[in-house]
Amino acid sequence: MTTTIDALFTARAKLFENNVFLRVPGNAERAYHPDGYDCTYGQALAQVMQIATAFKTAGYGHGHRVAVLLENRPEMLLVKLALARCGISWVPVNPDYRPAEVAYLLQDCGAELALVAPTLTELMQAGIAESGRDVQMVVFEQTLPVLPQSPSTPPKSGPLTAETESSLIYTSGTTGRPKGCMLSHAYEVEMGQWYASRGGLIQFEAGHTKVYCPLPLFHVNAAILLFMAVIETGSTHIIPERFRASAWWRELAETEATAAHYLGIIIPALMNRAPEDWEQKHKVTWAVGAGVEPTLHRPFEERFGFPLVEVWGMTEMCRMLADCHEPRQIDTRAMGRPQPGLDVRVVDENDIEVVRGTPGEMVLRYSDATPRRGAFSGYLNLPVATEEAWRGGWFHTGDTVMMDDSDMVFFVDRKKNIIRRSGENIAAAEIEACLQDHPKVDRVAVVAVPDAMRDEEVMACIQIIGDVSEALAEELFEWCFARLAYYKAPGWIRFMADIPVTGTQKIQKHSLFGAESDPTAGALDYRGRKKRG
Repeated sequence: MTTTIDALFTARAKLFENNVFLRVPGNAERAYHPDGYDCTYGQALAQVMQIATAFKTAGYGHGHRVAVLLENRPEMLLVKLALARCGISWVPVNPDYRPAEVAYLLQDCGAELALVAPTLTELMQAGIAESGRDVQMVVFEQTLPVLPQSPSTPPKSGPLTAETESSLIYTSGTTGRPKGCMLSHAYEVEMGQWYASRGGLIQFEAGHTKVYCPLPLFHVNAAILLFMAVIETGSTHIIPERFRASAWWRELAETEATAAHYLGIIIPALMNRAPEDWEQKHKVTWAVGAGVEPTLHRPFEERFGFPLVEVWGMTEMCRMLADCHEPRQIDTRAMGRPQPGLDVRVVDENDIEVVRGTPGEMVLRYSDATPRRGAFSGYLNLPVATEEAWRGGWFHTGDTVMMDDSDMVFFVDRKKNIIRRSGENIAAAEIEACLQDHPKVDRVAVVAVPDAMRDEEVMACIQIIGDVSEALAEELFEWCFARLAYYKAPGWIRFMADIPVTGTQKIQKHSLFGAESDPTAGALDYRGRKKRG
């Protein structure tokens, strides 16, 4: 039976009192916990109760929202649990935001208070000033100071329920302003239970499983999906400050991690490193993530000795797909099959189901009777956008996939990343995968650019290892031309010193060109070379 986050955590903390709950690797260069940090379930419960009491004493309660900008400090999660105990919604703030983005978040969510790490006070102050709101700010390092009195009484009365808002997470998106996804206690609890019960290669064991996750705590992956699965099973959440290829294997070994989370961009970074002693000392038996290139999947597993389990998930839907049962299809972009509690269809632009093996948009629901169970509660202040996403009783993911006759779902691309060239639909991800496999390519983003003759043309923006040259561009074009259908090869190649990524290491395609009016400026033109055989 679904319960509140506090009821679940309190029960698990008493059951697993002496198990290590949160662990931080040591790092002398880090501003917080330089010697590392361990916190048991029992110790965490005591701290959560203390923090919750401080909020209640200051007049904060059911229905309030608090913005939290604490980087990847473990206190970020202790505060989350304390706020949940009080019925206060936790609004994590991306530390990579600019002041205008912080201002928008504060305006949109109506937070009563902001908790901020010492290193980020200027960012929050600038955001508050730009927001035009009188948001109170408190600096929180390892202990919570006395809180200022809440400027308003709690907007809701009565007991907390499974449907009470627990978190408000802003999606990064690739276009437009972020949307605030309202998540309930039921959503978060069920997300952890779903993950922990996938079986196959994914196995959580109380007191044994220790999951190393370098992803940011303002994101649903680390702060809800994994966090709630850890609580559900009495396992350990290992929290480095960020992904560092140079520290990955050492920290896995030193923290005694038995599992890990990754994103696709992490895999080539690790594969490109020279062998080191630490990579032979880890105890990892499985890793969960998304976006590994099929050309690197098998070589990674053979070199490092543990499976990479590809999954699919998003902030709006707590039930993930996972290709976690053997035989896996690691030479493809397989990401799992529908299960009871997660119906999947693949549809065309008219929401009509397509023939198996045909690309289309993936749409989801819990079931025909209760389609929205286990999903987000809606986009804050955007009821029309919420209903549009749920049109026809199915949630529209915006992801282009294929489903085979065995119900396996294969990722193709984000729907918005399909390039339409001379009547051909081209997946940007396919070209990115090809280029990423070149030894001189560090990071790549493939986008559509307007073309008078062909509607759109393929442009590859490439960050390389070493020096750029026209000869290298020629080599990269031929690399693609030899491996892909002629029309998929880049018509334009543009070298970039730095391809921007989000805090979760996703390429920010909307930020590639800034205010430039012509994205092809400075690019090399290969359109005339794209000819059949």
